[in-house]
Amino acid sequence: MERSEIDYEALFAATPSPYLVVDPGLYIVDANRAYLRATGRTRDDLVGQYVFDAFPPNPDDPWSHGVVNLAASLHRVLELRRVDTMALQKYDIPVVSRPGEFEERWWSPINTPVIGPDGSVVHIIHRVEDVTAFIKERDRHLPSAGEATAERFRTAESELYARAQELQKANEELRRAHARESRVALTLQEAMLYSPGLPRPGVAVRYLPAVGTLNVCGDWYDVADVPGDGFTAAVGDVVGHGLEAAGIMGMLRSALSAAMRATDRPARALQILDLYAGSVEGAQCATAVKVRVDPQERLITYSSAGHLPPVLLHRDGACELLDRATDPPLAAGLQTGPRPEAHASYTTGESLVLFTDGLVERRGEDIDRGIARLTQVLASCGGLDAEQVADDVLAGLGVSEGAADDIALVVIDL
Repeated sequence: MERSEIDYEALFAATPSPYLVVDPGLYIVDANRAYLRATGRTRDDLVGQYVFDAFPPNPDDPWSHGVVNLAASLHRVLELRRVDTMALQKYDIPVVSRPGEFEERWWSPINTPVIGPDGSVVHIIHRVEDVTAFIKERDRHLPSAGEATAERFRTAESELYARAQELQKANEELRRAHARESRVALTLQEAMLYSPGLPRPGVAVRYLPAVGTLNVCGDWYDVADVPGDGFTAAVGDVVGHGLEAAGIMGMLRSALSAAMRATDRPARALQILDLYAGSVEGAQCATAVKVRVDPQERLITYSSAGHLPPVLLHRDGACELLDRATDPPLAAGLQTGPRPEAHASYTTGESLVLFTDGLVERRGEDIDRGIARLTQVLASCGGLDAEQVADDVLAGLGVSEGAADDIALVVIDL
């Protein structure tokens, strides 16, 4: 059965709830018939006007915060790109037939972003329900309860409304502070993870902070060229989440990168990092794995400090765990000698997969089951390029949008 075409313009016009559409500059783009009826305006009155010129604050009611609250909500939608539901608002509107006069109005607003192809907000749909009649009808029946009771009710209601406005203002401040902290944290994270060698052909990186965090985490990755022909890659994991873990991550990542420039041996670089981690509070028991890829010899040299083994994915889908050079985590107090190092040969067209435990670890489940699940997903990825392998791994493990723990994933075409 062929679907009939829907006239969305007619649907918008006929929708019974009042809708106003504004652009990112908060200029009115459109209004449906219900909104025009609710405000007593015409479309020509509104379209093209700045929303707060069309509906300015009531100068005779300085205690009403409707304009301030609506402006904060609209800017929050622009910044966070998600729906914002507002508390009940007293927002008086001008009386068109009597210039300079305002009519008391109460509204229940919801502001919804319309996202464009590039991910930015192209419009905001401002939907309101006019509850003025309900508020006034309730007030009209209060005297029947007795003047003393009605007065107590009005006093309590006034206090509740004042407290609600104070709470909303406090929430606005908290939201702004959280947004500022998130921006600072994200900028810090990007700076600490900067790799001069990235982006580079044949290397795909996926970095997903734990769901519900500030978009910063203690997992890290690094890809860098080394003197001669070849390059190194690493992933690591600091215990914890948030800014503190991210700060420790940045120090360890920089130290390992510097150590690898002083020696071309992954095991020796991790041994140097181990000494450094012992002097950094919070770095104890962090894990890391370092690999060096030599394209001329088609050889991978690797060493691990308590980290999950990288996976060498062959063209036929077979998976080889690089687990023959694993020692205790950094600064764990268990290291007594040089760290081990191992080698693995590869052929052109294979892939190397490095990852942190958030990719495979699940609550209440042995880590070996998670690794087995990863290799099952990789079995169907033989011969694919790094970008496709990375996407298929995240999708196959159900973590494309993040997981309970941080995830760093590096896939290298060999």
